[in-house]
Amino acid sequence: MGTSTTNGKTTYREALREALREALDSDARVFLMGEDVGRYGGCFGVSLGLLEEFGPERVRDTPLSESAFVGAGIGAALAGMRPIVEIMTVNFSLLALDQILNNAATLLHMSGGQLPVPLVIRMTTGAGRQLAAQHSHSLEGWYAHIPGIRVLAPATLEDARHMLAPALADPDPVLIFEHGSLYNVSGELPVSAGAVDLDHAAVRRPGTDISLITYGGSLGKTLAAADELAAESVDAEVIDLRTLRPLDVGAITASVTRTHRAVCIDEAWRTGSLAAEVSARIAEDAFYELDAPVERVCSAEVPMPYARHLEEAALPQTADIVAAAHRAVN
Repeated sequence: MGTSTTNGKTTYREALREALREALDSDARVFLMGEDVGRYGGCFGVSLGLLEEFGPERVRDTPLSESAFVGAGIGAALAGMRPIVEIMTVNFSLLALDQILNNAATLLHMSGGQLPVPLVIRMTTGAGRQLAAQHSHSLEGWYAHIPGIRVLAPATLEDARHMLAPALADPDPVLIFEHGSLYNVSGELPVSAGAVDLDHAAVRRPGTDISLITYGGSLGKTLAAADELAAESVDAEVIDLRTLRPLDVGAITASVTRTHRAVCIDEAWRTGSLAAEVSARIAEDAFYELDAPVERVCSAEVPMPYARHLEEAALPQTADIVAAAHRAVN
């Protein structure tokens, strides 16, 4: 990477594509595989043009069998390759859950450190696009429950562009959850930006009155809520978790120690959510720093509706975050 500070206009989708291109170009062991990643360019257009650039050995269309091609990715990683497996949407990953949970996540441990599985699995997550109940899940919290894997949720252009390289260098399997509402988000991406530190959360906005803790597709709404709160003289700090496993508990605790109040924003269902885990960690590690109970803003506990107005009502919105912050502050 160069050291120029010149910015470039790009989108989240294009940033992901450039990360894939760099990985394929810099390491002959890297290849991309999944349903429609080649000739079609990926279900969401992320791999568009890569087949023509790198050929069918490096960009491989697979049959419609998540268990089979995730298993093939695990085998390739064990054999010394660096596979990147794309699963269209998170609900389809359930068809490969046995491979992820019982093979990818366990082999390094069960072999006494002899069998690392340097596999990257990318998938689209989240709602907000009227794809109804079967294609609108936010299950990244389920995967964050599993020891032996790393779980990433890039929410910014920089993270979309630069999380892949350190993920490929990780000896453990890495799951990357790309929120579907972010693909068309555009902005300036500094050319000087480098590899992302996968071990630490990011303070996206400093503040002193309350901590708004979130990740992925909810970051934009949370930053918008912080702007609204600032207009009402509430100085909100916004924490982007970025890595959901392992959680950066130190960053969470440090933020709550500064602000003494917290709201956890999570597009998953409230029961058993990542927001519940973050809330528990705050209670364990920063209970005496709290001046108010921890608030949670999550999706309604229903299958995601198709109708636009019902989907919006079911999802966490900026107004919900602002209301939760006011409850904590007041």
